[in-house]
Amino acid sequence: MLTHRARAGAALTALSAATVAVTVSAAAPGVAQTAPLGGANPVAVLTGATSINATEARYQVKGTDLGIMWTDDRGQILAAFGDTFGPRWAGPSSGFANPTTIDWRSNTLARSTEHNPAGGMSFTFVTDRPGHAKELLPSRKQDGVEMTKIPTGGINVGGRNYLAYMSVRSFTRPGHWITNHSGIAYSDDGGQTWKDAPSARQPNTPALDEKFQMTAYARRDGFVYAFGTPNGRFGDAHVARVPEQQLLDKSAYEYWNGKTWQRGGSAIAVPIVPGPVGEISARYDEILKSWEMMYLDESREAIVVRLAPQPMGPWGAPMPVATSSEYPKLYGGFLYPDSKGCDLYFTMTQYDRYNVSMMHAKLPGNAVNSTQPHGDPRTH
Repeated sequence: MLTHRARAGAALTALSAATVAVTVSAAAPGVAQTAPLGGANPVAVLTGATSINATEARYQVKGTDLGIMWTDDRGQILAAFGDTFGPRWAGPSSGFANPTTIDWRSNTLARSTEHNPAGGMSFTFVTDRPGHAKELLPSRKQDGVEMTKIPTGGINVGGRNYLAYMSVRSFTRPGHWITNHSGIAYSDDGGQTWKDAPSARQPNTPALDEKFQMTAYARRDGFVYAFGTPNGRFGDAHVARVPEQQLLDKSAYEYWNGKTWQRGGSAIAVPIVPGPVGEISARYDEILKSWEMMYLDESREAIVVRLAPQPMGPWGAPMPVATSSEYPKLYGGFLYPDSKGCDLYFTMTQYDRYNVSMMHAKLPGNAVNSTQPHGDPRTH
C-alpha cells in the first residue's frame, strides 16, 4: 500500500507562511551531537491543483512527490518526481487502487528555465500527449514483483542525462521497503525518452542489505560521486566515484573503503554517515568550498544538512532545517542546484498533502568553519 511510504507523524498542518529563522550552529566533523533545531520557510507549492504550476489542470498531476533536481547541458533545471497520480486518485489513504483509474505513473520529469528559487520554480512536464505528464520508466505495478520504479538521483554529463532509480519490490512498514535492484537510465534528447541500462543495475542481496540501492549523484573534478544507501530510510550512507564518462560501467567504480578509493564490489564501501539516512541529496558549493548532504533523519524526525571538506567526509554534525513539528509527515529534502552559500533552497514533500514544495533555509556563516579542506591526500 502507498501508506507504507509514509513516516509516522502528527496530523497534517498547512505550510506556515511565516518566516522562521534557522538557528543551527557549527559542530566539529565527526562529533555525534546534533546542532540545535531550526526552521525552514515555505517558498511555493510546486505541484498539485493549487500550485504555482497548476499541475492537475495542465498535466493531470493531482499528487506526486520528491522533486530531485539537477542542471542539464542547456542550462535547464530538471526535476524528477516519484509516484504520480491523476485527478481520479482519492489521496494517500486510498493506496494504489486500480492503476489505470488513478492514472498511476511511477516517475515523471519537469523542466525549468528559471534560476531564481526565491520565487519558487515554474516548469513544464515532459508529456506523452498534450496535457499529460509522461511516465519515463514503466514498472510492473505488482506487489511482490515490482511495485514501482522511483527516481533517486540525476546528473548531466556531456549532454546526456542520467537518472538513478530503485526498483521497489514491496512496501512493508513505514520507512521500510524492499528493492529488487538499483539502476540507471539515460536520455540523449533532453529527457523526452529514456533507455534503461541493464548492465548498470545493482541487484539487492539475499539479505536485502546492498549498500547502493538508493543513489544520489554529484559531479566534480572529472568524477561523478555516487552517494548510496540500502533500501528504506534506516541504513548508513556510503560513497563511490566513477570517471564521469564511465557512469554506466560498473567495473569502473571505486568505493571509499575508509582509507582509499578501491575498485571492486560495493561490499567494500564503509559508512561515511551513520544511519538512519533517508533519501540523499548532495552537492559541492563553490562559495562555501564545502560539500553538502541533505537527507531525512527518521530518528530526529527532521530533514538535516551535513557539511564536509571531501565527499568521503569527515561529515559534520547533522543540522536540522525542517522538522516534523513544523511540517508533519515531511520527507525528501532535495537540494536546488543553484543554491549559493548559506542560502539553501530545497524541495520537500509532506505525505498527507502528497505534493512538493520549494523551501528555504539559511545556514549561519560559522557552520562551515570546520569543513574547510586541509590538503587531505585521500582525494587522490
